[in-house]
Amino acid sequence: MSHVKNILQKKGYATITIESYSTVYNALEMMMKKNVGALLVMEGEKFIGIFTERDYARKVILEGKASKKTLIKEIMNDHPVTVTPVTTIKECMNLMTDKVIRYLPVLDEDEKVVGIISMSDIVKHLMEEQKFIIDSLQSYISNQQ
Repeated sequence: MSHVKNILQKKGYATITIESYSTVYNALEMMMKKNVGALLVMEGEKFIGIFTERDYARKVILEGKASKKTLIKEIMNDHPVTVTPVTTIKECMNLMTDKVIRYLPVLDEDEKVVGIISMSDIVKHLMEEQKFIIDSLQSYISNQQ
């Protein structure tokens, strides 16, 4: 069974963060430049939440707020679901499906951010795993003939 650490080892441990007092507009600019759908919200070194495109759509646009005046801390998810490097991929899939979320911040045992994984990361990992299994079986069958 694969774990979050297997995805992070391939993907990397880099995270894109923003401070809670930044504006939503600044966050959106950063998300566009970095081509990501979520930012981890920090206060110094402390992880305090997550801001996603969904937060923007539901809590800014639909509520008629202004992106340049609204602060991240006003609309971020301050109780996000998190995982650890040893959480299994199956557990992540279950969490994401049950909670209807696309991003999981990864925290170590000291509650320090060590990465973030997305549903896309999980799908990519599972596809690579399946390809390896298929290739191995094809090789095995070929060697048996």
